[in-house]
Amino acid sequence: MSDPDPSSPADPPLPLTSPRTPLQLSFPFLREGSRVWERERKPPQPGELPSPLPTKRTRTYSATVRARSGPVYKGVCKNFSRSQGHGFIRPSRGGEDIFVHISDIDGEYVPMEGDEVTYKVCPIPPKNQKIQAVDVVITHLNPGTKHETWSGQIISS
Repeated sequence: MSDPDPSSPADPPLPLTSPRTPLQLSFPFLREGSRVWERERKPPQPGELPSPLPTKRTRTYSATVRARSGPVYKGVCKNFSRSQGHGFIRPSRGGEDIFVHISDIDGEYVPMEGDEVTYKVCPIPPKNQKIQAVDVVITHLNPGTKHETWSGQIISS
C-alpha cells in the first residue's frame, strides 16, 4: 500500500463564487407593519432626482455626530402621516415648524397631533438652510387620543 503524496491535495479546491441570489438586508430601525417599508421600491426613472432629505439611512457619519452632540429641544407634534413617512413638530420656543422623518422617531408609538416630544436638529442639505428633527422621543402622549404602536396595536391614552 502506498501513501498518498502529501504535496497533492486529496480534493481539488472549490472556486470562490458569489451568491446567486441578491443579499437581503434588514435594518433594525425598519418597523413592522409600516406601509412605508412594505412598498417595493421602484428603480429611479431617467431624469428623476433622489430625495435630498437625509434619513437615518442616508445621513453621513459627520452629520450624525453633529446632530447627536447638539442640544435637546422640546416641542409638540403638529402632524404626522405614517403612510407618507413624515410629519412636522411645532417647537415650544416658537419659530418655523420642523420636519421629521419616520426613521428618526425613537420609541414604541407613532406620533399623533398634540404629543409632546424632545428632539435634536440636523441641517437639511444641500444648502443647509432648513433643519429637520432627529432622535425624536415622545415624552408625553396627548390624553384622550388613540395611539398606534409601530406593530399596529391601538392604545387609548
